[in-house]
Amino acid sequence: MTDAVLSTVPPDGPVVEIRKLWSAFRLPEGRMVVHKDLDLTVQRGEVLSIVGGSGSGKTVLLRQILGLERPASGEVRIMGQLVGAMSRRGASSRIGMLFQHGALFSAFSVLENVAFPLRELKTLPRRLVEEAAMVKLQMVGLKPGDARKMPAELSGGMIKRAALARALIMDPPLLLLDEPTAGLDPDSSDGFVNLLRSLHHDLALTVIMVTHDLDTLYELSTRIAVLADQRVIVAGQPRDVIAFRHPFVEDFFLGERGQRAMELLREYPFAI
Repeated sequence: MTDAVLSTVPPDGPVVEIRKLWSAFRLPEGRMVVHKDLDLTVQRGEVLSIVGGSGSGKTVLLRQILGLERPASGEVRIMGQLVGAMSRRGASSRIGMLFQHGALFSAFSVLENVAFPLRELKTLPRRLVEEAAMVKLQMVGLKPGDARKMPAELSGGMIKRAALARALIMDPPLLLLDEPTAGLDPDSSDGFVNLLRSLHHDLALTVIMVTHDLDTLYELSTRIAVLADQRVIVAGQPRDVIAFRHPFVEDFFLGERGQRAMELLREYPFAI
């Protein structure tokens, strides 16, 4: 199946379908199974947040959706097409990825970082590539003067914004976020959450987000999926997930650190 076939997928079909997924790694002490018969569906326009304990395989799952890792068995489909069958160009034009720490190239300027995916295609004139990168930089709230800066000159919030601009340079319909507000101070975190909410609306994005930050979780999520026991044990709106009886759910959402965020949840009825 070629990338062109994706254009025939009905607009109301799932953006992501994961079926019977197994993830396993060979270690010196033996085989470690991370996911076992994991199922997950993400509909168009959702902001699905994935939560789970350490070692539950949240980032592994994102990397498999992106095609950076292959599952031991099962399948991952993006808009109807198996991820393993997508070309590199097809995957990059349909999936944007914001890595936890930005993952900017330290030897490249901000503009060069944002433009990198387009330049790799080698199909557009340099001038058009740079113009597209400047548009994306302005879209995420960075100034024209920031384009020539090096990553070492940026604050944590600016790094996140530059990395987000790079993730969006190919205008992908699907955006993956790995701990998008990790390491940011409260003001920067609030500003970045507001930016993500605005871009989700304006660009009609489908978003899959891994986060442990409950404030970010409640402010952005339309649904939450909980990874535990090597699978998705529950996926639904925040109220339904919180009501699910499981030790991880009770500790994560109803423990001491969850009480303040529960107050925030009551202020955001759209998340309930």
